[in-house]
Amino acid sequence: MIETANNARTTGPALEAMYQVLLWLIPTVEKYPRKQKFVLGDRIESTALDVLELLIGATFTKARDVKLVEANLGLERLRYFMRLSFELRLIDARK
Repeated sequence: MIETANNARTTGPALEAMYQVLLWLIPTVEKYPRKQKFVLGDRIESTALDVLELLIGATFTKARDVKLVEANLGLERLRYFMRLSFELRLIDARK
């Protein structure tokens, strides 16, 4: 946990939080049923990785407004994909 706090100080809390989400998300999506893993699961993973890339760009660039707007739109897409996963009972509400 201390390492995570140190990383957040050097890279920014949003970037570190997205990284932590991906650490949970990727193994979770791998457990989806085969049919959904290659449709919804791939879309979730690629969207989450796109958001991470945008946050990296925003963290290490002075012109960050455009990247942050794009990252925000990616997060909205990700929220809907995760909601769909939940409502299709692909992920457990406790997680």
